[in-house]
Amino acid sequence: MVELNFKRTEIFMTAKATSTMHIGELAERTGLSLRTIRHYDDVGLLPATARTDGGFRVYSEADAERLMVIKQMKPLGFSLEEMAEILGLIGAGSPDGAGPAVRGDARLTEFRERAEQQRAKMARNLAQADDFIAMLGSRTG
Repeated sequence: MVELNFKRTEIFMTAKATSTMHIGELAERTGLSLRTIRHYDDVGLLPATARTDGGFRVYSEADAERLMVIKQMKPLGFSLEEMAEILGLIGAGSPDGAGPAVRGDARLTEFRERAEQQRAKMARNLAQADDFIAMLGSRTG
């Protein structure tokens, strides 16, 4: 009986290992620091799927996808609370990818409009930076 349980655990761990990753691999795949990922875990934006017996965070592919959405929202200036709301509305990281559609449509439209405005502002800032770099280039040869 003990041997059977051990084999079942070993099989479970092998299957689990193919579909999960530790925080270091998640950081490498997303280009984010361990500290940032831990922060998102601590504030509830990206709770680890599981923890090992040693207490190490374990993440799934859905968590990696959710983190990439968070990474896309970050430069657009959304607060942590807004990011959590958006993630809930779009169902990021959920198995079926479905969020609450009725209330979500109007709210997602608001978020999209804000994102578009912020992107336009970023584009203007980038154009100003390009102009400055061009000006410096013309003076330095």
